[in-house]
This record gives sequence, C-alpha cells and structure tokens, in this order.
Amino acid sequence: MKLVSVVLVLLGPLLISCQQLFLPVDCSDIYNNDNTLPSGVYTIHPKGPSYAVQVYCDMDSKGGRWTVFQRRMDGTVNFYRDWKQYYNFFGIAAGEYWLGLESLMVLTNVKHCELLVEMEDFEGLKASAHYSSFSIESGYFDYKLHVSGFTDGGAGDSLSYHNGVPFSTFDKDVDRWNGNCASSHLGAFWYRDCHNTNPNGVYRKGADSTLHAVGVEWATWKGHNYSLKAISMKIRPVV
Repeated sequence: MKLVSVVLVLLGPLLISCQQLFLPVDCSDIYNNDNTLPSGVYTIHPKGPSYAVQVYCDMDSKGGRWTVFQRRMDGTVNFYRDWKQYYNFFGIAAGEYWLGLESLMVLTNVKHCELLVEMEDFEGLKASAHYSSFSIESGYFDYKLHVSGFTDGGAGDSLSYHNGVPFSTFDKDVDRWNGNCASSHLGAFWYRDCHNTNPNGVYRKGADSTLHAVGVEWATWKGHNYSLKAISMKIRPVV
C-alpha cells in the first residue's frame, strides 16, 4: 500500500504534465480531440505554448472544426483601428473580434486551409461563400492574401477581387489606389482599389447610401450600400 502511494506521488507531476501537453493550435485540433464539444469560446495556441488566445470555434457549420478569425454581429466593437491592432488580437471572442494577422498567417501556413464566410442581413436572410484555399503571406509581404476555389452559398463571390493584395489600414496604406482605401471606406482589409467586400467597415443598419461603401458589405449579395447585420470569416484545415 505504501509502495503504491509512493508511486502515485512520484508519477503525479508527470501525469499532470501529460494532461497539460494538449495545446491546440486551432479549433480543428480541439474538435479532433473531442468531437462532442459544442460551438463556443476556446483557447488555442497558434504561435506556440507561450502564446494563448481565445477564439470562437464553430463546431456545427458544414461539419464543424472552424476557427473564426473575424466576426461582426452587433456593432459593439470598433473595427476602425490601426495596423498594430490588426496585427494583434482585439475584441471579445464571445462577440465581435479579430484574431490578428500574425496568428492568421501562422494558421494558414502550418496547414492548408479552406475559408467559409457566413452572413446575414437585417431581414433575417442568410447566405455564404466558400473558398477551397485560403492563406496569407508573412508580415514581410504585408500579409498578402491568397484565395481561390469559390463555391457559391447564395452570397456570390466578393472576395476573389481581393486576391493577391496586401492588408491595408488607415495608417499603413499599401493598396493599389492613389488614395487611401482604409480611410475612405472606414475599415481595414485586403483592399485593391478599393473593395467588393468590407467586413471590417462601420457597423450600420441595412440599406443606406448617405455615405458610399463604408458599411459591413458583401457587394455581390447586397451591393455597396447595404451594411450587413452579421458576418463571420472562419478557416479550417483541408482534410
């Protein structure tokens, strides 16, 4: 009996250490470890054990395993932010938030990822767009976007227009326009000259043309002057 107690005392720290070794990189790791878990907020480690961040994991849509990296739903978070904040995480994982360019870059380069964009208007209609390949380059290339393999879920393809361009904010203008797309459209995104989608724009309510193309928009679905009620962008590894 004493021997058993001694063994348990000696093995205790090792057992605890083994339990702590599960450090999921993304929501797919969490799902694969336990596929009974519901959608909700979880902690992931996209940049290694020393870096932890909370994200919303969608375990339901189209087979689940999705790591949400961008979400708008009620206008409670200001998305008109500078480069440093888009590099990092901001918002609340249970509500509106942005995961961060550096974390997103790591996730889409460690694993080949697909992208699902889901959206809803103020009339209760929902639509989506799926892309079979999604990644961004390193910060050295200003997190240039690569997206392809569009499949329509009713929203149309507003994102392919942005393929191959770097990420811009109002204080780091790297778009192809002679003006500043982020400042003109009050957001931050992979602007070309300027956009077909502006998910990080100003949260407005539905159709409003008083200020052109500054809302949370997906032009191929609702046009440039309809600001959506909700939009989320989520990735998962391609199996």
